Amino acid sequence: MARFSDIVDQNQIKEHMQNALRTDKISHAYIISGDSGSGKKMIAGVFARTILCEDKREIDGYIESCGECHSCKQAESGSHPDIRMVIHEKPTSIGVDEIRQQVCDDVFIKPYSDHKIYIIPDGELMTQQAQNALLKTLEEPPAYATIIILTSNIDAFLPTILSRCIVFPIKPVRDDLITRFLMEKKKVVDYKAQLAVSFAQGNVGKAILLTENEEFERLKNGAIDLISRLERIQISEMTERLQMLLSPQEGSDKKTDVILINNFLDVLTFYVRDILVYMAEGSADHLIFADKLSYISSVTEKCSYKEIDNMLKAIERARGRIRANVNNLMSLEMLMLDIKENL
Repeated sequence: MARFSDIVDQNQIKEHMQNALRTDKISHAYIISGDSGSGKKMIAGVFARTILCEDKREIDGYIESCGECHSCKQAESGSHPDIRMVIHEKPTSIGVDEIRQQVCDDVFIKPYSDHKIYIIPDGELMTQQAQNALLKTLEEPPAYATIIILTSNIDAFLPTILSRCIVFPIKPVRDDLITRFLMEKKKVVDYKAQLAVSFAQGNVGKAILLTENEEFERLKNGAIDLISRLERIQISEMTERLQMLLSPQEGSDKKTDVILINNFLDVLTFYVRDILVYMAEGSADHLIFADKLSYISSVTEKCSYKEIDNMLKAIERARGRIRANVNNLMSLEMLMLDIKENL
């Protein structure tokens, strides 16, 4: 079971929550804002479990849940009657009826314990009508109720919602802290931890996922192999390789396809940056893909700074096209041709 000591960095959030637990002054509403994988749900879960724990104790300077009482066991199994996770049928919105039924009406049913906690994942999906319905509850909540809204887009909320919540922005975590966490807590070997941290850009959840995800390893190796062969292959083979690399696993949803494409573009970005770094320093000390030194060195012998910069700009153009809903495969084919032209 995760505890406050497992939350990497985020000292401001932990300090506020710890003070609330010590003084028993839990606010009626919080918003935790951060990118996907940044730990929003974990932090909300740790806070909720600790609030409801029947035998809280101080461990290494933190008020923590005991992990042994009936409340903790229910929370860990996802069956605690006083931790209510709001769900929604439509993938792109949370409607007013869902908020009314699961929060506004339910909140006046007294809890089994001293507190009743509502967690709303993907809070940015609430329609304006849903937010207005929630606002009425936020204005006059029962003393025992706490609502925790999780979001990746703080700008999606009405100002009246924001003014009635304590807002916790999750900040990017320092690379050295994530590396240490992966090596000490997750037992990840050093080179694999460093590679994951390079791609995670301060996102602990993404770093963990990358170390555990065989699909990312396949994508990374395939992307680098494709770049190294670009000068020698025909357009038809290039397209075939792109299709194979970016085909989601069976049963995956559209979101997986988006993640694959973003990871593919990230691999290319870091790889081209490695070429630029090696050209400038003549050393492999600061390379992310140090194991590809032979190819990186060969590119620096024939490419100019301008050509490498052109490749980076081409990657950003591809990101822009994809964000603008240009066909994904067509956007990536154009990118490969741009890179090939500069190799």
